[in-house]
Amino acid sequence: MESCRIKITAVPNAPSSEVVGWLGERLKIKIHAPALEGKANQELCSFLAKTLVLPKRCVRLAKGDTSRNKLVEIDGLTRGDVIERLGL
Repeated sequence: MESCRIKITAVPNAPSSEVVGWLGERLKIKIHAPALEGKANQELCSFLAKTLVLPKRCVRLAKGDTSRNKLVEIDGLTRGDVIERLGL
């Protein structure tokens, strides 16, 4: 099975969840959830799974539980597939 890892800068407490674009090598994503008790992390994974049309189990946090800078692992897609589906 294909998989990839994407470096992400997450911005919690946004009015809505959306992909902003690239900040150097990191993908900036606004998250409509507070950075409390892992809610923003859960919303980030759910938002990416929905946007990439994948089951929730295919998107998980590999690093960065308590940081804005995260490493997300995505099963079932290559890095090129992710970039294409996000329209970047």
